[in-house]
Amino acid sequence: MKLLLFGGSGRTGQVMQRAATAAGWQVCAPSHGECDLADAQALTATVLNSGAAAVVNCAAVSGLEACLDDPLTAHLVNAVAPATMALACRHTGARFVHLSTDYVLEGVKAGLKNESTKCKPANVYGLSKREGEQQVAEALAAALVLRVSWVCGNPAKPSFVEATLGKALSGAPLAAIADKYSLPTDAADIARVVLELLPKPVSGVFHLCSGGEPLSWYDCALIALQHAVAIGALPVLPPMERQLLAQATFFREVRPRHTAMSNERLCSLGISMPSATLTLQRVAGRYLASRLNK
Repeated sequence: MKLLLFGGSGRTGQVMQRAATAAGWQVCAPSHGECDLADAQALTATVLNSGAAAVVNCAAVSGLEACLDDPLTAHLVNAVAPATMALACRHTGARFVHLSTDYVLEGVKAGLKNESTKCKPANVYGLSKREGEQQVAEALAAALVLRVSWVCGNPAKPSFVEATLGKALSGAPLAAIADKYSLPTDAADIARVVLELLPKPVSGVFHLCSGGEPLSWYDCALIALQHAVAIGALPVLPPMERQLLAQATFFREVRPRHTAMSNERLCSLGISMPSATLTLQRVAGRYLASRLNK
């Protein structure tokens, strides 16, 4: 069967493409040059003519400052494009899976958020992604919307976790924000869960992330560094400065402070998800192995 994948060159998309191919899917992952997501007409034609049994959208303009600087493109790619995909899938009968984000949540109160928690995005990125969720639901009731958070685990596209490990290996100074909370999601888990959900008769919004209590960026980096020490990749735990979100003057766009999600609804389907600690240990091990193999 054919799977049409958008965003196949991204952090999640690369992993998704490999996993789907290994699972026996014939994967078609058009590049930006082959299909401009901001061109609704071309996008519709791509889906309608693909012959795909499933369409998975990993594409997004995810840089917060990029969305702030160009809200029109953010709107077209993050909202209009997934709605266009969903509507085309309604015509073809293809299964549609759209990846969204914890940044659609309000992010004011501490604690884990479930799928019924109020959505009130704090930035242009979150607003465009929330609009995408709503438009997908209107276009195709059978669509799956999977909210992910702090995606990591692809050494070819390092996240903050891998970047911190890279700095530690080179002896560079380390710093991380300690008062912004969510939970990490391994790109490998995203790919695995998408493939597990495709044949299931479920729809709507699900939170796809690691389990456990909310962690800060500092917490995530510390767990990864501790694992590096435990496996001998670092001789000792390097010092790391605790920073506050208010001190991050290099951010020009607002970041929500509390967006950690509960994955209870997803797990109720029989889907297993690792703890955040195990996720970070796996991600660290994968990245360190890739460095050693260079």
